[in-house]
Amino acid sequence: MTTTFWLKFILKSDATFGRGDGVAGAVDSEVQHDAYGLPYLGGRTLKGLLGEECANILFALECQGQAHPWKDVAKRLFGNPGSQDTDQSLMHVGDARLPENLRQAVRQGVERGELTREQVLHSLTAIRRQMAVDAKTGAPRKETLRATRVILRETPFEAALTFLTDPTPDDLALLAACVKAFRRAGTGRNRGRGEVEAWLYDAQGRDVTNEHFTRFQQAIEQEAKNESLDL
Repeated sequence: MTTTFWLKFILKSDATFGRGDGVAGAVDSEVQHDAYGLPYLGGRTLKGLLGEECANILFALECQGQAHPWKDVAKRLFGNPGSQDTDQSLMHVGDARLPENLRQAVRQGVERGELTREQVLHSLTAIRRQMAVDAKTGAPRKETLRATRVILRETPFEAALTFLTDPTPDDLALLAACVKAFRRAGTGRNRGRGEVEAWLYDAQGRDVTNEHFTRFQQAIEQEAKNESLDL
């Protein structure tokens, strides 16, 4: 029996969930969007971003000698790179899409001919243009103008986190820490774009981020206390 949690986040700055190509004569970098013009972030990419935050957390704990008990938890959540079928993670991360009620309304509008895919896409995105600057002269460099489509800030997204078996309290504790640490997504996230704020919700629609993160904090504090007593 599967168990589903939800990762919900909202853009705090414009973001580009790139699809790896552009549109000739329009943009050099296009965002991922579906047949109705609704932008989304692929589940594999999202899982990779959460896994990256998990690796950063483990590194910080390792520097304090506390990573060992959490490595197996991380392996259960995210698996091992190149793992076999028998060693896959127990958590499947779905695509991050706009809320279902909004998507349903848009789908109906497009199917009735009241909206077009282009209108939907343009209502949720904008095109940002930038040009490289010569480091010596400070003048714009010729032929470096690039147009990038961005998803507008304050756009909400949600992704299903499906567990093949019931997650343990430690699984949820580490997952909540990863969600707390998840602050950037998309192209240019290291240059100020794609800032997000994220939360973990259970199947009943309750925000359980702090509940599970508190368990993670308490476990780390107890481990540090135990080590100090052993010294």
